[in-house]
Amino acid sequence: MLAAFMTLLTLPAMAQNSNKQLTLEELMWGGTDYWNRQPKNIYANFWGDKLVELNVEDVKMLTDDKGRRAKYEPLFTAEEVNAAIDTAKYGKVYNLMGTSFPYADQPVALLSTQKLRLLYNWKKKQVEWQQPVTAGAQARNFNTSSRAEAFVKDWNIYVTNAKGETVQVTTDGNRELQYGMSVHRDEFGIHSGLFWSPKGNSLAFYRMDQTMVTDFPLVDNTPRVAQLAPEKYPMAGMTSHKVTVGVYNPTTGKTLYLQAGDPTDRYFTNIAWSPDEKTIYMFELPRTQDKAELVAYDAQTGARKGVIYTETNSRYVEPQNPIVFLPWDNSLFVMQSRKDGYNHLYLMNTKGETLKQLTKGEFEVIQFVGFNEKEKSLIIKSNEALPIRHNHYAVSLKDGKRTLLDSGIGTHHAQLSATGAFLFDRWSAPVVFRQVDLVSTAKPKRMMLHSAESPNKDYNMPEITSGTIKAADGKTDLYYRLVKPVDFDPNKKYPAVVYVYGGPHAHNVDESFEYLARPWEIYMAQRGYVIYVVDNRGSEHRGFEFESVTHRHLGEVEMQDQMEGVKFLKSLPYVDANRLGVHGWSFGGFMTTNLMCSYPDVFKVGVAGGPVIDWKFYEVMYGERYMDTPQENPEGYEKTSLLNKAKNLKGRLQIIVGYNDPTCVLQHSLSFLRTCIDCGTQPDYFVYPGDGHNMMGHDMVHLHDRITRYFDDYLK
Repeated sequence: MLAAFMTLLTLPAMAQNSNKQLTLEELMWGGTDYWNRQPKNIYANFWGDKLVELNVEDVKMLTDDKGRRAKYEPLFTAEEVNAAIDTAKYGKVYNLMGTSFPYADQPVALLSTQKLRLLYNWKKKQVEWQQPVTAGAQARNFNTSSRAEAFVKDWNIYVTNAKGETVQVTTDGNRELQYGMSVHRDEFGIHSGLFWSPKGNSLAFYRMDQTMVTDFPLVDNTPRVAQLAPEKYPMAGMTSHKVTVGVYNPTTGKTLYLQAGDPTDRYFTNIAWSPDEKTIYMFELPRTQDKAELVAYDAQTGARKGVIYTETNSRYVEPQNPIVFLPWDNSLFVMQSRKDGYNHLYLMNTKGETLKQLTKGEFEVIQFVGFNEKEKSLIIKSNEALPIRHNHYAVSLKDGKRTLLDSGIGTHHAQLSATGAFLFDRWSAPVVFRQVDLVSTAKPKRMMLHSAESPNKDYNMPEITSGTIKAADGKTDLYYRLVKPVDFDPNKKYPAVVYVYGGPHAHNVDESFEYLARPWEIYMAQRGYVIYVVDNRGSEHRGFEFESVTHRHLGEVEMQDQMEGVKFLKSLPYVDANRLGVHGWSFGGFMTTNLMCSYPDVFKVGVAGGPVIDWKFYEVMYGERYMDTPQENPEGYEKTSLLNKAKNLKGRLQIIVGYNDPTCVLQHSLSFLRTCIDCGTQPDYFVYPGDGHNMMGHDMVHLHDRITRYFDDYLK
């Protein structure tokens, strides 16, 4: 039976003769000993095409603009910067890790104190320019061309110009009417609400009217008497907010709004400026999300110029990236689309004509990084070689030829230099904890800048295996990770825990260090557990069909695939099929609860964190994309509601939530508890007061201790 499963690679257990065990305080990000154990890393930023190392107390040149190693000595120090500042008035620069170099041809660094933004000339050892920073500002957006900063305070937009003069752009902002903030609950790739034109002559911004949206009554328990801290939360099928897009001209002081029509039940996303600052482009979607239009607007009048591209899909369309113009041709831009089934790049002109598909194949472009202007090429990150492997390629604009730039193994995260000549590439692979390279994007050439071994190398570590199984459809490969117990004995029987997420926009297995194994998995392996993770259909980076097969019935296909993983686990002679557990958070909490209630004779113990229980309690944008509305899809909502499965619970299920969760609101878990009470089943429940959807800081240590204790008590 084991021959049916393909194993890709097994990572040997490290330090087999060591009895040293890791604690949660050492493993978890919020632990008291976590940072003390982390090996040296390297942080850097480009000054044009020169690479500069950033440290707390100084910055040092790493490479010159030809990619050669430079003399490794400080360009300047924090002490020198502070000597040039009136620190009594403006405070000190305490850390140089956030240094940027906005002008490739000038020896100046952009820095800030709590009260001041400044340009420091390290050759002259003086401050060339400074600008006051407003306390309490949010969503700061600085334009290096105009040296103006836009920001939000008390829900209103302000702009501070290069002279340090601050103007209030909007005046009627409040909790229900917000300006300059991210909208549509951060869906569609939205991460901000302020958009400077290239030269900083105009500012586009979001205006979000939430007066018609229902409040969810969150409570702040920190005061002597608890207070309401309501969250505007548009649930699936209910009234949503209305968004409009404004344009502010700092020169005239006037504001206009794009003439997009009635914003009711519409989404506006991926705002982009033309290089000449005359046109604004954005994608517009109806609430049904089955059509996306790329629309052009006159930035000076707000007039609608017209639709230049339309994409439809009976399931959904989800644009997540603004168009990007070619630096050498203002009439051409690159657009990302999944219209052929995978996320790829298309070259288009401003008339809306598609000139060519730049990338093509059964793989996903994970990131469009930028351009090499001299070579007329695009730099991308994709999983062309293997679905779990993320590499950088140069794509010729002329013929579409792709050239591998990096090591060709592992997963990579890179920053591009000013002209696109070099990548600052951080990567890891199953047996490579950390490596940092400088990569040439013209003729592939790599120079290692830094490497580090795992801080766990001297500890008794588990063996970690990755491979594939077939999905429930019998044909689709699913990638898994298997973590064996420390001091593994093939003649023993071990309890096993399935860790699950399973939803869109996430994956749990890739070719990074130890196949992306989480610290808690290592901890559990030390305690004698097998940990198994598989990315089911519905997860990311495998194409539209792989992701959207779950449309209108979230949790069904995902569970079928997870149960194929359970078959694999049961086939392993060292897994005790009578001691199977499951754990996940958010969508994974939904999956955990679903699996516990749908397969009560398979799973003995589960821990569900921040779970969705019924999709009608979830927010409009995400929920309706994958489920449509409760009115349009009553059968789907009914079938996937875990309230209807609460009566099936047999094993031990612990639900853990943050009391102030604004994402999966308490109504989910409390409704499930009420239903369990009514039908006589007995879940356990734990609340983190003051925490949101995820536990932060040292609460993470407490959380994972609690999860571990639950499995120790009822599964081990």
